[in-house]
Amino acid sequence: MTEAARVWFILQYFGAEALIVNGGWPAIRGQRKPLAQASGISGSTTFQARPGAGSVGLVDRQTLKADLDGVQLLDARTADVFAGMDPRRNARGGHLPGARLLPYASLLDDDRLKPAGDLRDPLSVAGFRVGDHLITHCDGGGRAALAAVAAVRAGYDGVRAYYLSSADWTKDESCPVVLNPQTR
Repeated sequence: MTEAARVWFILQYFGAEALIVNGGWPAIRGQRKPLAQASGISGSTTFQARPGAGSVGLVDRQTLKADLDGVQLLDARTADVFAGMDPRRNARGGHLPGARLLPYASLLDDDRLKPAGDLRDPLSVAGFRVGDHLITHCDGGGRAALAAVAAVRAGYDGVRAYYLSSADWTKDESCPVVLNPQTR
């Protein structure tokens, strides 16, 4: 699902109509009917990519750093990575100040994204409310994209992804990082 979400995020960001097959190839293997019918598309239609045309926006490090106190940050990584106990490939371990942990695994039932109603509860427990404008992030984009898909599915508007995520943030020593080993 993270790779499907990654492709969805990139396509929709540039204005392409993009859908995710929930459950991926195993969910559609053996289907004999078409999953979707194109309507009103002629052979002469040409796609024109328009950065920022999608429903989920993109935020960069400098923009996020300038508005760090005024945003709702959803960290889709694991508890150990969030706490700084597992830095992975990042220059420094920990999380962005003010970020709230909502591990990507809590958004899934097996390999499928949970239904909208089932996504609202973990988002609410993590402190996010419908109407909040939130920014998702992870280590390198895939889980940030998945969290963005989940937030949109749960009814959130104004969702943006810090797609370069912690890998980008931690390489800049001027960007603050919080270590919190008791988060586990």
